[in-house]
Amino acid sequence: SGSSSWTSWTAGETGWDDHSCDQWAQDCPPGEKCMPYANDGGNSWNAVGCFPLDPDPKEVGEPCTVVGSSVSGMDDCKLGAMCWYLDPETLKGYCIPLCSGSEYDPICPEGYTCMIGGDGSLTPCLKTCDPLVQDCPQGQLCILSAYGTEFLCTNGASNGEAPAGSPCESASACNAGLICVNGKNVPGCQGNIGCCSPYCDLSDPNADVTCDAAFDTPGAICVALFEDPQLAPEGFAHVGVCTTPP
Repeated sequence: SGSSSWTSWTAGETGWDDHSCDQWAQDCPPGEKCMPYANDGGNSWNAVGCFPLDPDPKEVGEPCTVVGSSVSGMDDCKLGAMCWYLDPETLKGYCIPLCSGSEYDPICPEGYTCMIGGDGSLTPCLKTCDPLVQDCPQGQLCILSAYGTEFLCTNGASNGEAPAGSPCESASACNAGLICVNGKNVPGCQGNIGCCSPYCDLSDPNADVTCDAAFDTPGAICVALFEDPQLAPEGFAHVGVCTTPP
């Protein structure tokens, strides 16, 4: 791998923080790339700036490393990509594409969708997935996006320790193949807020039997995840979740 002499960059030494750029156009000088970062010392992306391009940049899908902090803007991915799905301890992850096109007409490679955040500074293309197959890279979960419009790969927080029936407070807190739902609808749930429950396939004739067997306490059946099939992400109206009958 190439040298990483740029890892010693800091805002104070270089003044890049007043070199603004357009992340859609990637209009930084040669040898640099336009990246989201936190310009206020916080832990959320809120600005974009030009950062040095690694001499031996990693391609999309390859392992990568972020320098300093997860919001530093410095990583070893190629132009038009950023290091994502980070391990908070090691700051290692995988390169994903950044959205191209424009804010009003974003473009991502096939199999990805553009998610805009960080006051418009953060523009990652996140991998789409099938919750019934859980076809994300190892260690990641396929969960419903915050807007409920896509199933996306995200970092899992459970480390495999949150099986069906476990209390949960967020979508990423359950094991792969499970979703955090209202605890009142999960047999034997001890959680105050929610409990992990398996996804199921409404088109599977054995779905109710599988759901019933998923918990120590019987009574679950396969219920549509989207009450209105028209509101389901395209091609996913058949996705259900194991809960007590409505």
